[in-house]
Amino acid sequence: MTDPTQDPRFLQDPYPTYAAMRSTCPVQPVSADSGGRLTYLVTGYTEAREALGDARLSKDTAVFFAGKGSRRRLHPAVARTMLASDPPQHTRLRKLVTKTFTTGAVAGLRPFISRVVDELLDRWLIGEPFDFVAGLAVPLPVIVICELLGIPEADRPDVQRWSAELFAAGEPEVIDAASHAMADYMTGLIDAKRRVPGSSLLDRLISARDGDDHLSEEELVSLAVLLLVAGHETTTHFLDNALLALLRHPAQLERLRENPDEIPAALDELLRFDSPVSTATFRFTTEAVTLGGTEIPAGAPVLIALGAANRDPERFPSPDLLDLDRNAAAHLGFGHGIHRCLGAPLAKAEAEIALRVVLTRFPGIRLAAPPDQLQWRHTRLVRGLASLPVLV
Repeated sequence: MTDPTQDPRFLQDPYPTYAAMRSTCPVQPVSADSGGRLTYLVTGYTEAREALGDARLSKDTAVFFAGKGSRRRLHPAVARTMLASDPPQHTRLRKLVTKTFTTGAVAGLRPFISRVVDELLDRWLIGEPFDFVAGLAVPLPVIVICELLGIPEADRPDVQRWSAELFAAGEPEVIDAASHAMADYMTGLIDAKRRVPGSSLLDRLISARDGDDHLSEEELVSLAVLLLVAGHETTTHFLDNALLALLRHPAQLERLRENPDEIPAALDELLRFDSPVSTATFRFTTEAVTLGGTEIPAGAPVLIALGAANRDPERFPSPDLLDLDRNAAAHLGFGHGIHRCLGAPLAKAEAEIALRVVLTRFPGIRLAAPPDQLQWRHTRLVRGLASLPVLV
């Protein structure tokens, strides 16, 4: 079948399409391009969780694309990240950064996050439309991850632009150019930090590299780029999807405004309801695999629709209902298995602090445009808004 996710209406509301596909078969082949190459799309929760933990589904894109001939010119530091690797390489690289993103480590960043949220919200004018995406959802995660990595303030606008361009679906030349700009910048920053060391996460990774911790220079640049990009693009859409969901469910919004201490417990349901990572990153079968009753041949790309899995009624009854009393801890918004999102505690801290301040500081916040006129980003990987106009 042709890929129904390419329908323009899909961007506005993908969930009816996902539901129809899942009810037919939770794993099915779709035609990915005009050449008839098949990709297997996973929409069921059980099948998605199984696929995310299956070692027979490789993430080593370098192996998959070897010898296939491509006009793409992605910088190697972007094309071959930890996210696009398998054990033991993945295990070694992930171990180097795991400690930075523990809940305890993130707790130390909370005062900084709170200060940034307050500074950004000070620019909001009562009674005038304000874009929540441009005004808070985009800059907050950028500032936080740049602070964590030790990126100078003056460089952050460029870093933010390159990151956005890396997600420019359908514009391969823009993506490729941004990958080189980002990698070249990181290479220069690493050189500068070697001359004048600091105490940031990037400085610690440089120390690991220079201490011969089996980390190559290319891997060092790659880790830095991955942490930067993965660290804010997805959190941006966690924030805007969560606020939109609450604005469209006024009773739930009012409940959290009156009881802000309930916000941490509500985050899993908000992530499940409209997942910012709509589709997990690329995987392919290293041998024939049967998944959800569908036989997938060796060497086939597999796309795991996390957004679809999180709306599977078999796992989450009445999945299209935003229910803040639901136990949604098993959602797949952060993935599952060895590639589960490292930055989950940081993303949750940012979302909790931002929502708490927005809802209590602006009790009358409301949408400034009809929901069906909101513009969504044109990308399959992340689901998020281009803008979210609100009135406060």
